[in-house]
Amino acid sequence: MWAYGTGAGPIGALIVGIAATGATLTVGQFTFTFVRPVWARLAVALLFAAPASVAGYHATHGLATLAVPSVGWQIAFSIVGAIAVGIAAWLRLLAMAPPEPAMRGVARG
Repeated sequence: MWAYGTGAGPIGALIVGIAATGATLTVGQFTFTFVRPVWARLAVALLFAAPASVAGYHATHGLATLAVPSVGWQIAFSIVGAIAVGIAAWLRLLAMAPPEPAMRGVARG
């Protein structure tokens, strides 16, 4: 939106969007691969899963407005959709994290 608003046009905005997406994905994967603290991995996962939840809410709400006449039920379905998409995004992000290295010299019983 910023690139389009500054006069880049639709093609320029698309190129800037693709570049920003690639950079974001690269930084996220780098963080998951090389950063050891669990809190940093959880923070990155939250940064990716929170917008996914918002998108899930709006996508579900758009479908619910077409199929459900009650506004209360539309919102209820939208919240369920947001939770489902957020959990799916969270699990996918945590699944791509490399496993913790095994502790050396510790006897296992």
